[in-house]
Amino acid sequence: MPATATLEHVVQHDAHYELDRLFPTSLTITRTSEEDWKTRQLVVSVDGRRIAELLWGDSVMCELEPGPHVLRVHNTLVWRTVQFTVAPGEQVFYEAVNRATASTYFLLPIFGISPLYVTLRRMA
Repeated sequence: MPATATLEHVVQHDAHYELDRLFPTSLTITRTSEEDWKTRQLVVSVDGRRIAELLWGDSVMCELEPGPHVLRVHNTLVWRTVQFTVAPGEQVFYEAVNRATASTYFLLPIFGISPLYVTLRRMA
């Protein structure tokens, strides 16, 4: 009985304990924007560790330790890197977009190829 009372005391008085237990600290990256060119893969790395290759419509979630992290996404030509900090129990969401710019539409008919640019947006 004392162990149960102690556990209840911890849960009632330690919000981080409850958050960690109910919701793992995590990062989710989606590639679902209608702005996306919808071709080529996006390679996703967190803290230098490759975690996924996203095609259009894909998402990936990974659990993280609370604290600072580095998210890096590239399409083999253009790289984007963001630094973020995640609190215990927090779930962070980013949207990755492989997008065209005005130069894409100019260069594509002339050369048959053109660069696509990577955008990372933190979602609320």
